[in-house]
Parts: sequence; C-alpha cells; structure tokens
Amino acid sequence: MKKIAILQSNYIPWKGYFDMIAAVDEFILYDDMQYTRRDWRNRNQIKTPQGVQWLTVPVQVKGKYHQKINETEIDGLDWMESHWKSLVQNYRRAPYFNEVASWLEPLYTANIYTHISQLNLRFIQAICQYLGITTLISSSSDYTLLDGKTERLADLCVQAGAGEYISGPSAKDYVDESVFSQLNIKLTWFDYSGYREYPQLWGEFTHGVTILDLLFNCGKGSYKYMRHVSP
Repeated sequence: MKKIAILQSNYIPWKGYFDMIAAVDEFILYDDMQYTRRDWRNRNQIKTPQGVQWLTVPVQVKGKYHQKINETEIDGLDWMESHWKSLVQNYRRAPYFNEVASWLEPLYTANIYTHISQLNLRFIQAICQYLGITTLISSSSDYTLLDGKTERLADLCVQAGAGEYISGPSAKDYVDESVFSQLNIKLTWFDYSGYREYPQLWGEFTHGVTILDLLFNCGKGSYKYMRHVSP
C-alpha cells in the first residue's frame, strides 16, 4: 500500500518534518497554497547562548493579493551570508559541525535562489540525502487540483496511487475523514510526541528548532532520535 504525505514546504524544517518524509513513499510539497506571513515557510529557529533565535528569509509579499507559496519571491541576497554566519557562530563547537558544513555551506554561498519554494526544496533534498531518506519528493503543481480542502487532498492521493494518507495532527480541525473513507484511502494521523532528547548545546533542551541543530550535534547518528529514519 503506497503511503503519501502532503505538506507545505518549510525553511530548514524541524526533525518531525523529515520523520514524516521518511515514513511515506511519496512526499508532496503543497506549495500551490496561499503564502502566510509569520509562518514556517520562510523562517525557522536555532539554539544560541542567548536562547532561541529566528533565521528569517526576506520575501516579497504583495499586499492582500492571493499569493501562492510557489509564487513568493525572495527579497535580496544579504540574508544568505547572515544566516550562514549565525550557524557558524552558534554551532562551530558542535561535534559534527565540519561534517555537515561540508555540504551545507555551499547551499548558502554557491547558489542563488529566486523563490522560497525553490530554496526550501533544495535544502530539504540536501538534508534528506545526508540522512539517507530516499522518499520521492514531488510538488502539488505536478498534479491537477480540485476545489475543497479535503477533496483536494484526497484526490491528490488518488492521482498519486496512494492507499494511505498520513497527515499532520493539526489537520484534524478541517479534514473530513469521510471523504477518504469513501475513496477507500486509509487516513493516519502522524504522531510528533515522544521524541528522545539528544545532546544539545546552549542550555535547556528544545525540540522545535531546525533539524540542523540535530545534525550538527549528532551527525549520521541523528536517526537514533527519529522514528522512521534508518541508519
């Protein structure tokens, strides 16, 4: 039974995002949806001696226009050097900093990104490659999209040939489970709870930061602190 998950792309997401990718056969980036401000699309958090710090990619948002995530352009280039300097400053003492930096630094210094979806996909692909996650990553723009929140998700499953749809728990507020049932598609709610703590720099442990925090501290052994990633 083919399993798929459908989520909007995030900037250097947390470990739970990649755990969901690893749990399915195909992961569809849902970037045909409206871009939302102050969300995970263009920012994430790192640990610092002063506490959690946001790394935010500046984007161009055109008023109240219904702007899709995959239409959202990045505003300028200065953020790339700034983000990399922040990562170096706060993680250079981490055990696996040099190993991760060998492939991560070029993403910041040797590439130019025009749209947030393009940037997010490139980083997601690179992190999956490092973790050995081989899940097919596709885009909702590769498919025909129906109207209706649940109907659209369910039809994406049908088009992708999936027998099981794995959803984030926050979707319980709006997903109509009967739509999946009528199409004989199993609906499973992903569980983000119960992750083990790992050796982490800078004080009290924090789960919700970017996965880069885990990679810098644990390297290839990061799978030990996830559920669906294999060594």
